[in-house]
Amino acid sequence: MQLLTDAPDAIFAPGARVLAGTIAGDLGPKPSALHVENARAFKEGLLVTFQEIVDRTQADLWRDRYLLVPSEELEAPDDDEVYLHDLVGLQVERLDGSVIGTVIGYYDLAHGILLEIQRSADTVLLPYRDEFVAAVEVGARRLVVDPPEGLFE
Repeated sequence: MQLLTDAPDAIFAPGARVLAGTIAGDLGPKPSALHVENARAFKEGLLVTFQEIVDRTQADLWRDRYLLVPSEELEAPDDDEVYLHDLVGLQVERLDGSVIGTVIGYYDLAHGILLEIQRSADTVLLPYRDEFVAAVEVGARRLVVDPPEGLFE
């Protein structure tokens, strides 16, 4: 299992509940819940045993799914942190307030996070780094950036 969380010990603690979904966070019409029985480190991820999955055949039915936790069950991020999924939909503005576009996605890559920003005619990728991101205001639904010269020309 590849981990997409900074808190695997909490998310996959014995007794914890996860839901099967898609990368977009969709659960589908009949969400399926799994309860963690045990979890241990394995290579670059975790090997997790769930109460509801009793054999390999049943486990194969869960292949290529994302395991989600409802956001209301997560700890709130610290003041200087944000959940990546909260960035999607934010309006992107320059320091002077001019609108660049909207965050439509992100890519969590080995070298860092890239934000995909939809402009009127195209999309642009912006590294999510301190030198480019001046402020993240999730409540106000805006992301203030100071992009490299020429990026949004």
